Amino acid sequence: MSHRNHPEVLELDVEQTEALLCRLEAQRLTPEDFETLRAALESYLYVTQLIDHKSTTISRLRKLLFGVETEKTAAVTGHEPASGGKVEPGATSEADSSSEAAKKPKGHGRNGANDYPGAIRVTVAHESLRPGDPCPACERGTVYEQAQPGIVLRFAGQPPVQVTIYELEKLRCHLCGRIFTAQTPEVAGADKYDPTVASMIGLLKYGNGLPFNRLDALQENLGIPLPASTQWDIVSEAYPQLQPAHNELIREAAQGEVLHNDDTTVKILELMGERARAAVLADSADEKYVADAATEPDRMGLFTSGVVATREGRRVALFFSGRRHAGENLQEVLRRRATDLPPPIQMCDALSRNRPRELQTIVANCLAHARRQFVDVNERFPAECRYVLEAFEVVYRNDHLAREERLTPKERLHLHQQHSGPTMEQLQIWLKRQIEEKLVEPNSGLGAAIGYLRKHWEKLTLFLRLAGAPLDNNLCERALKKAILHRKNALFFKTRHGATVGDMYLSLIHTCELNGANPFDYLTALQRHASEVAVAPGGWMPWNYRHNIPCASDTA
Repeated sequence: MSHRNHPEVLELDVEQTEALLCRLEAQRLTPEDFETLRAALESYLYVTQLIDHKSTTISRLRKLLFGVETEKTAAVTGHEPASGGKVEPGATSEADSSSEAAKKPKGHGRNGANDYPGAIRVTVAHESLRPGDPCPACERGTVYEQAQPGIVLRFAGQPPVQVTIYELEKLRCHLCGRIFTAQTPEVAGADKYDPTVASMIGLLKYGNGLPFNRLDALQENLGIPLPASTQWDIVSEAYPQLQPAHNELIREAAQGEVLHNDDTTVKILELMGERARAAVLADSADEKYVADAATEPDRMGLFTSGVVATREGRRVALFFSGRRHAGENLQEVLRRRATDLPPPIQMCDALSRNRPRELQTIVANCLAHARRQFVDVNERFPAECRYVLEAFEVVYRNDHLAREERLTPKERLHLHQQHSGPTMEQLQIWLKRQIEEKLVEPNSGLGAAIGYLRKHWEKLTLFLRLAGAPLDNNLCERALKKAILHRKNALFFKTRHGATVGDMYLSLIHTCELNGANPFDYLTALQRHASEVAVAPGGWMPWNYRHNIPCASDTA
């Protein structure tokens, strides 16, 4: 989950810090130095406030600064759950885990041939025998083809972007001087860059967080230079061909039954420059130029919003980077929703800016967010937190069971009402008792966690009353990791257009991943069939595009 109150991450090595101190002593600070010092002071104040806060422990501070490996109940409480039924706290039984292990055959960890759908397959015929030939061993029977062929795998490395040089032979008449050049072979194509180049660069950059400059260095080392500026030209030129499919994805998401949304921070240098110019001009009290410098001077933050919509087993992931919050971006998506559809379920955390202001949704809040507050104070209140965490564990175990048995939303609702409902009722009574009988200090860390759970109880337990309501917002949180990975490696977008292009690639790539489609193959197909995609984009979604390709080799 994105922590919006945290200061931005500041990465400085020793040399950069010493250089900054030298400029500070010489009183020659640059505008960038002021931003660095501001971020450093904000980080200092933030950590100081955490230390001063009575609910902060050394363990929690360590988790905030360095992260945490797992928040499973057994790891947090230090108690292994007891075996038993699924309706009581502690229902994650060892018997269940052992039975799951028994179902899985013991393997050697290797992938079989069927685990490589993108591999090139070569059929090798027997060197001397054909089906129907007499058996050379017994000389009485005949051989026939086996259903399962023998399998040999061979891996080969190659540059991410390969280049082929066609040397066209030239002949010159020694008398008239006319030159005759061989025709370019059809396989060379009409364009210098094959559509697969944009697909590969887009997948590496936006899908896997490999910045242009790193791919530039890699290609240079492999003897096939591909400058960062050229990479940007390639992916941006493919943008108009991919845009119709992206627009259709937004329309598809608007019809979703459940929509998850949240946001994380992003850096867009063009917008950050506008903010800085607006601040400078504001000091001059020239309102005209302030308005020209920034259309929204009150908006200081920059966010990448994630919206993940689910409908009929399909998932659509969308990303939007700019000054809008997650709720505003969701509102723009829902404007494309069919008027005859009922309001969708919206899963988000309890921040008001995550909800659309004008359009109606059925709001559910994230149970994982409420659970994490008890994880944070577990060391100070182990007995109380263990009770709450084990109650949540019952709910998640039942939800896992519903997924394993592939229950319909109504069947899942009935399962939770029957088996999770009693546990949550007992938890609600316990929470009320802690506050009303003054067993917990309301201003303590545990009191705050209990207060949050009680305040948002109706939205946190929507899964007990409405079919299809999810437990948490983890689906969107995982999607936002794609944007966070890009931010950690590439650091920023240079312009608003660059952010828009990046959002489109992120949306197309992650939607493919959510639906089990090959993103490289999909991006290539959209480019090679751009005219058809523009006419009927609905037939070119990640879950149905292969039905419209005449031959699968078209995207190879």
